[in-house]
Amino acid sequence: MIDQFINFVIRPPRAEYNPDLYLWEKDFTLAGRKYKREDLELRNERGHTLRCSHYVPSQFPDDTPLPCVVYCHGNSGCRADANEAAVVLLPSNITVFTLDFSGSGLSDGDYVSLGWHEKNDLKVVVSYLRSNEKISRVGLWGRSMGAVTSLLYGAEDPSIAGMVLDSAFSNLFDLMMELADVYKIRLPKFTVKVAVQYMRRAIRKKAKFDINRLDCMQVAPKTFIPALFGHAKDDKFIQLHHSEAIFKSYAGDKNIIKFDGDHNSSRPQFYYDSVSIFFYNVLHPPRPPSAYPTKGEKYYDLGDLKVSAGRNENLLYEIIAGLQNVSTDAASSSSVPPSIATMKSVGELLSDIAPVATDSLVTEDDTHTGNSRSLVQDKLSTQNEECCSYTSSNRESWGRCSSLGSDDEPSMDFTRATDYDQTTIKVLATPLRNTQQSTLSSPKDEKKKKKASTDTKKSKREKFEKLEALSQRLRLCILKRVNHRRHCSS
Repeated sequence: MIDQFINFVIRPPRAEYNPDLYLWEKDFTLAGRKYKREDLELRNERGHTLRCSHYVPSQFPDDTPLPCVVYCHGNSGCRADANEAAVVLLPSNITVFTLDFSGSGLSDGDYVSLGWHEKNDLKVVVSYLRSNEKISRVGLWGRSMGAVTSLLYGAEDPSIAGMVLDSAFSNLFDLMMELADVYKIRLPKFTVKVAVQYMRRAIRKKAKFDINRLDCMQVAPKTFIPALFGHAKDDKFIQLHHSEAIFKSYAGDKNIIKFDGDHNSSRPQFYYDSVSIFFYNVLHPPRPPSAYPTKGEKYYDLGDLKVSAGRNENLLYEIIAGLQNVSTDAASSSSVPPSIATMKSVGELLSDIAPVATDSLVTEDDTHTGNSRSLVQDKLSTQNEECCSYTSSNRESWGRCSSLGSDDEPSMDFTRATDYDQTTIKVLATPLRNTQQSTLSSPKDEKKKKKASTDTKKSKREKFEKLEALSQRLRLCILKRVNHRRHCSS
């Protein structure tokens, strides 16, 4: 039984996977932009080969380096766990680097050390990124063992721009004593302590580290890197008080987010929004270029959607039928859904509805032009509509990554600081549009025009809003392609 507990610490179930099936493709499209996955191998100081992947834009900016976030997985995880990090960060012009730590995934090594040796693997990765002229600032995002690894390394390297620490434990010895209670090991406390001391000696012999020295409470008061802590309220594996203790003693700028769920559950959308905003503030990525030549293309661009790859094709035809319905007059009282030619492919159908989307947008834009204030507002909106996670420096504003696709994305106001000016902009999550009305006409003329065109504008607005909602559903279909299931911590 003691051997089982030892393996519980240093040899949990190992993730075995095919990179071509569980990672993002070598070339892929996300939120309308093209990216690529660069696979590479690094060697740590113990001679182990580390399998790594770096998600970057297909074409780097010629004169501007980009920041990078290194994702650190849990004790039974692998670099495939960083798929969600790529969705959150890439649209904000932040590259994502991920690796299999020594003893995990496809890398060399027989044992994990829950952060002790992993921090040296992370040192190798950061040194590699520092030598790359195309990379500027470096941030760390760790979960469970990866969070402890990030904190231990951050205490040694103050040049790290920021850290996200999800479900870190404060002290390994205390955690092992807690787990004895969680799993109802019916032995006296004294006996459990003796067993843990025996395990300590065996682990030091096999995995070459001391569990008593793996203590985040020793390094937290000496670390000043901005940090965002996260922890699930119902986590039974690493309980919430661990993150609370580290947070209380942490010396740097800090914030903590508590959310529903357990240790291995999916994180809520607002948590990913907070992570995106945090890294945007500390890494200062350059503004990404517009992904679409015209506004209309945003509504029917499906990226790398492949209907045959496990998609519900009937659902796509239903959505496309709805898009076609947008082009028809809303006066029809028939409740029968419009029929479409099912002999056509999804791509052909999208080509058919593309002019509909463009015409709708052009008509909508024509009703909102006429003065200089409107043009300035439209320019500001154009600059910001592609920014998937935007925030002001005080972290009180919220943006939303369009690639994450929420069922309901309300409009919200936020303040943008540009060259000492504060400009309030009204934002619709996807897509943005100008809402300013022309003010050049006299009040009487304006009143007559409004009365004459109320019905027409209402009809156009309804069509436009329908188009927005249906394009949202299409984006959600694209997101189903990230089908990797996280390896649960043991």
